[in-house]
Amino acid sequence: MDRFATEKETALSKLSWVESQLRGMKEKGTTQAKRIEELETRLASELAKAKSEAEKAKVEAEAIVAVYRADAEVAQVQARKAVETAQTQEYWIAELSQCQSRRKTFEEIHARGFDLTEEIIKAKELEVDVGALASDDDDDDDESKSGSERGEELDGEELPPEKIRNLRVFSFFDLFV
Repeated sequence: MDRFATEKETALSKLSWVESQLRGMKEKGTTQAKRIEELETRLASELAKAKSEAEKAKVEAEAIVAVYRADAEVAQVQARKAVETAQTQEYWIAELSQCQSRRKTFEEIHARGFDLTEEIIKAKELEVDVGALASDDDDDDDESKSGSERGEELDGEELPPEKIRNLRVFSFFDLFV
């Protein structure tokens, strides 16, 4: 009986030791579970924050790209307008050269004794009008220009830029050429 009692006490002490080990493991497991939960919560929070920041960065980048695209489109339009302006100015400079040449020819013919005073006056007026169109002065007031300088027809309607570019001025001299 003593042996059974000793074995019983030994078994009970082993049992209490195992129970204390089990309680310790349970406490550790509970502590670790709580810690894992806290880490998961913190990780979820950090992930949400990172996603939010990434979304904000994406929106800002898209806004910047939109601004740059708009600026590029404006620059393209301005470049096209500059090219068109240069081409128009080139056309009117060539027209001015022709008008000057025509006027000089009239003056030479007049010097030989033919009465071309009216044609010379018209040629000078035309030269002034075309000279104004050929100049690069955008500072002129529309009110100070004659109707032909503003691109208006005689009846007061404005000519479209295509007609102005394609406008060819004929004079008395063109009848002989």
